[in-house]
Amino acid sequence: MILMTFPTVPNSKILQVTLTLSNYPILAKKIRRRMRELLFVKGIIGPDVLEEEVERKAIATQQAEGLVDPIRQESEEDWQERLNLIRDYLTDFYFAYNMPFSTLKEIIQEAINENRSGPPMEIVPTFNPELAPWYLLFEQAEKYATYPPEMFEAVKHHYREIIVVLVKGQISDQLAFVRIAREFIDIFDLKEIKRRKIGRGKIGGKAAGMYLAYKILTRPEEDDEFNLNEYLAIPETYYLGSDVFYNFTRINRLAFSTSHKYRSREEIEREYPRLKETYMSGRFPEDIVEKLRQLLEQLGKTPLIVRSSSLLEDNFGSAFAGKYDSYFLPNQGTTEENLQALLRAVALIYASVLSPDALFYRQIQGLDDYDERMAILIQKVEGEQHGRYYFPFIAGVGFSRNPFIWNSKLRREDGFLRIVFGLGTRAVERVEQDYPRMIGLSHPLLRPVKAAAEIKKYSQRWLDVIDLEENAFKTIPVSEVLSTDFPGVQYLASVDEGDFVRPIYSLGQPIPPEKLVLTFDNLIKNTDFVPLMKQILRKLERHYERPVDIEFTVQLIPGYPKPGLRITLLQCRPLSNQVWADDVPLPANVAAEDRLFTSARLVSQGVVERIRYIVFVDPETYHNIPEPSTRLEIARVIGRLNQRLEGQNFILIGPGRWGSSNIELGVKVTYADIYNTRMLIEMAMNRNGVTPEVSYGTHFFQDLVESRIYPLALYPEDPEAIVNMEFFQNAPNLLPELLPRDAAYAPYVKVIDVQQVSRGKLLRVVMNAEEGKAIGYLHRYDPMRREAR
Repeated sequence: MILMTFPTVPNSKILQVTLTLSNYPILAKKIRRRMRELLFVKGIIGPDVLEEEVERKAIATQQAEGLVDPIRQESEEDWQERLNLIRDYLTDFYFAYNMPFSTLKEIIQEAINENRSGPPMEIVPTFNPELAPWYLLFEQAEKYATYPPEMFEAVKHHYREIIVVLVKGQISDQLAFVRIAREFIDIFDLKEIKRRKIGRGKIGGKAAGMYLAYKILTRPEEDDEFNLNEYLAIPETYYLGSDVFYNFTRINRLAFSTSHKYRSREEIEREYPRLKETYMSGRFPEDIVEKLRQLLEQLGKTPLIVRSSSLLEDNFGSAFAGKYDSYFLPNQGTTEENLQALLRAVALIYASVLSPDALFYRQIQGLDDYDERMAILIQKVEGEQHGRYYFPFIAGVGFSRNPFIWNSKLRREDGFLRIVFGLGTRAVERVEQDYPRMIGLSHPLLRPVKAAAEIKKYSQRWLDVIDLEENAFKTIPVSEVLSTDFPGVQYLASVDEGDFVRPIYSLGQPIPPEKLVLTFDNLIKNTDFVPLMKQILRKLERHYERPVDIEFTVQLIPGYPKPGLRITLLQCRPLSNQVWADDVPLPANVAAEDRLFTSARLVSQGVVERIRYIVFVDPETYHNIPEPSTRLEIARVIGRLNQRLEGQNFILIGPGRWGSSNIELGVKVTYADIYNTRMLIEMAMNRNGVTPEVSYGTHFFQDLVESRIYPLALYPEDPEAIVNMEFFQNAPNLLPELLPRDAAYAPYVKVIDVQQVSRGKLLRVVMNAEEGKAIGYLHRYDPMRREAR
């Protein structure tokens, strides 16, 4: 017998109702649920207010019972039972205090009648899902999900509404995402996400994109060549909810930092190091620390990656590629050491919300007024142990549309991959003097380069790994781990035979490690890798209704006559529909004196009209600068010109690799220094052997794509190319006029007013990827006609 005792009600007598339901716990649960629904509908108490009171009273009962360490002394099951008992008590209390006894009788009778006759064909919820507590939504949706098909048909619209509310509350409230997610994510997916989440709030954009893409890909469809359930996985993942970020800033009194985004650029850059230190010294809520400790004990000594997953990341129209930090944790120390490393990584990611690059990106995208919150992904690193090192067989990034047509046979719609041996950091970042394998999926064996010397030059020589003995992330030579004894070496490498590079046909004879060249040729030709990746990218683009990019790893599974593959999806980002320009014909009969430059290598697709200014950093002059401080300051000058020329059509031409972390190889700019330019042109520095790197597929490339900045490489010593160095070197320099305080840097940085130098002409750049050619030339425009940007 369940006894419900009601307190004194104003102007009423004490009500005591005894329900003979002790043998019918399901019926009692249904009655109280409907009592709560009515309380919510009448506005007597809100769902959140009730749940807060339930939790507060539950903690008070723990204290009254003398529990000094509740998290350790009470199991999760006991805690949930405690919450249920107190929730029922408060339901009785508020109902007796505010509702007539006749209403309770009606609820009881309705529940008993329904229990006798079974569920009706049409069930109308008596609560508003937008206001109801989550436990009620999960309970109701799970009930709907168990209905037979004919009954589910009658309630599926109610089920969808609950799914949408839970997706918006737990995953993402971006409506473009929700519209797709409601078709693929069910209540059991949401329940599993909830089980793996620490703290309240959403799991963020990166987590949302990964999970939705996995659900899309693993639902079989008629035109699927492969059953992706047999090939695809996502990492073992846990989530730190976005509200933990709020709690962290609250208890560390960091609320003042939220207005940091409205400071000037100079203030943002100056204050960020101090803010970062403040975040790093912050403390976390004790319950969060304890749950993270328990998670580490559960996972054991397996390498982890801690990844940002802000509410804005991987959004439709703003990918935030590389803007927030992620950290590899070898996780080989004691539990306490590993915990401190984890907390430090989370604090650093929280601090990256205020980094100059992230804030400037938000300003440019019109998102600076958005209340950005940071959720966290904690994932096992995909890979295997090889001696002291841990890394995946292959990692990479894939685009559903090929941004880089280096041969007329390639089809843009079939996609593009950029893959590496080892951890994927070398696939998504620009690295020095090292190159991933680029694959146009329509013709995967067509390379951007052909000669054996070029194949060797533009190959990967270093790989990123986790050193389990030193408990550290490291970069090591490929030759340190790759030999004929390495599992699957024949799918990774080819053999350098001097004048040519040949695949590995047999492992009968040892091959010296120095003769192995990472080409991935046998992986491409003799496994299902290429058709699998084409299906994955095509399917995602179809359901997202726009181009996407993904990050992934690949593990080889021994098999005959060909090995099996396991592809682990790490990330999925929707891209702008405006990325891919239409074909633009190259101009014919351009006068020789009007040609400023041409290129026939690594050409993208598009046209840039009416360029008024060229910001030029001469490669030879830059190479001869002796002081590192001067090279670093040149990047800052570029940044100030980026601001000064805002609203003007200008391009950047400079040595080696824009954005290189090595100042010997190029100007060390960030996205915040270049976002107003129309083109980023890299000129080969042949004196020290530095050539422009193909950045297609990197986070750096994503920045260019989203800002409609075209990349181009120039090779002055290429006999087929034209670079009019006389024009660049002899043109007057406007730098002292535009930035008087930076006049001292005029020997290194030149600003050319094209219109002034060419007597009214402007620069026009046409890039035709199908022909693999580009030309920049002086053109006299009709003043009455304006071309689209």
